[in-house]
Amino acid sequence: MSKQTMQQPLECDVVIVGSGAAGLAAAVTASKRGLDVVVLEKESVFGGTTALSGGVLWIPLNHHGRGQNAADTAQQVRRYLAGETGAHYDEEAVNAFIAQGPKMVEFFERETALQFVPTLYPDYHPDAPGGAAIGRSILAKPYDIRGLGKDMARLKPPLKTITFMGMMFNSSNADLKHFFRATKSLVSFLYVARRLATHMKELLCYGRGIQVTSGNALAARLARSALDLGIPIMTGTAAKRVLMEGGRATGVAVADGGGERHIIARHGVVLAAGGFPHDVRRIAQAYPHLRRGHAHLSPTPAGNTGDGVNMAEDAGASVEIRLESAAAWMPVSRVDLGAGEVGVFPHLLDRYKPGVIGVLQNGRRFTNESNSYHDVGHAMVAACAQASETAMWLVCDKTTLGKYGLGYVKPSPMPIGRFIRSGYLIEGRTLAELAHKAGIDAQQLQATVQEYNQGAVHGEDAQFGRGSTAFNRYLADADHRPNPCVAPLHNGPFYAVKVLMGDLGTFDGIRTSAVGEVLRPDGSAIEGLYAAGNDRASIMGGNYPGAGITHGPNMTFGYITANHIADRALSGKEAP
Repeated sequence: MSKQTMQQPLECDVVIVGSGAAGLAAAVTASKRGLDVVVLEKESVFGGTTALSGGVLWIPLNHHGRGQNAADTAQQVRRYLAGETGAHYDEEAVNAFIAQGPKMVEFFERETALQFVPTLYPDYHPDAPGGAAIGRSILAKPYDIRGLGKDMARLKPPLKTITFMGMMFNSSNADLKHFFRATKSLVSFLYVARRLATHMKELLCYGRGIQVTSGNALAARLARSALDLGIPIMTGTAAKRVLMEGGRATGVAVADGGGERHIIARHGVVLAAGGFPHDVRRIAQAYPHLRRGHAHLSPTPAGNTGDGVNMAEDAGASVEIRLESAAAWMPVSRVDLGAGEVGVFPHLLDRYKPGVIGVLQNGRRFTNESNSYHDVGHAMVAACAQASETAMWLVCDKTTLGKYGLGYVKPSPMPIGRFIRSGYLIEGRTLAELAHKAGIDAQQLQATVQEYNQGAVHGEDAQFGRGSTAFNRYLADADHRPNPCVAPLHNGPFYAVKVLMGDLGTFDGIRTSAVGEVLRPDGSAIEGLYAAGNDRASIMGGNYPGAGITHGPNMTFGYITANHIADRALSGKEAP
């Protein structure tokens, strides 16, 4: 249903603001329970941040993971999360997540088009008490988006900077390894050739890749599941405010030309609008580097301007910045895509590769570059507290650039000239020349590389211990010995890419009960108003324990919230 065909007045049981994983999970669950559901999406495409993401869900004790790690227990998961979240540990919400997460997975696989596969991801801190080396992260199966029929054009396309000619890579490390090995292995060459041939055929026939993976597959499968149930996903329909009557949420007002229309919700309004990564006012308060006047680049959808959070606050909700890390930090670089278009590249893989180090403007390393993006981002924010900008430079030599690429620059045999001309890739015949061009302390950079190389030739990183955890090694190069994360920088010319701070979405947000009821500052619930996804404050307390700790809880709590609404509605406890 489009905005133009929406009738006035429109009534339903539940109205959901946002079409990402949390909103669609809640919509599908509520509909399966017999409720009449409408989904609102202000952008012209559905999928939200989910469609741009890696599509991984962290769901401890799910049945896929049980096959990989049968010894895992709820007690171990609680222990891990207690250590990860510290003072922000929410026992009731954690227990609900642990109990309902596996049920959510089974429900969606049994009842909908959503299917998952296990991954080999370790937790991001697998050596911490309760951490696991495998079995807690699952991934949406790839999907042929022709299954969306006429709605295929309404699926948000993947992030341009992480595709190759529009072709998506799977979040599985095994998929990417073939592309890195294409010039060295016949098996990998044939794999890549088949992928490219299929993709080119798709572009000729459909104008876009139709075999989607990662978050695009998750969003597509959820949308297909919603559409199968007759749930209208009303794209191009911006929610403006929550309708309140007698202290109770009764619906949503949506923009309609110069005015507004009302959608009445008999049993609940669920805010799942993607958090506030592009709410300039709120992130200026929430992000420490922005408070210093430093730059920030977010690859999240530009439409995630805090609509749900602001609507909840206007309705009387408690919204406060409590977390030191109010977002999932992601080191990013600015990419000139041509024709005046600027892209944001998330540095998901290059930091783990042997022969790549990260230095500050002072020429010094500051952290283990093979830690998670959030951990590296947190260290970067802290290390640049007294600097003129929050930035680092990823540095490598010619050999490493040819093997793995750097940032948006692809490995050999892809040409690099245009990236050097645009200034994205900085080149120096020597480390001193590279430092001069990048604005890095040349003397200290040379000293840093010399010190690093002394251990790196033996696969050692005495300063920060790269390669010391299963997660460090997972995204590195398993074929590089003796340490898949560590190699010296020897062969000039040398290269650097400037990296700024970005995010994958916000962690802070609307304060809720465990079942998603929006709470007032005094702790009382606003009747009929719920929050899910990144609009709701994360249970992770500003930390990032493992791959998929956004989608896993978001879908689980979307499922929990929808079941809570349905239980109340069907039991007659909530008057229409």
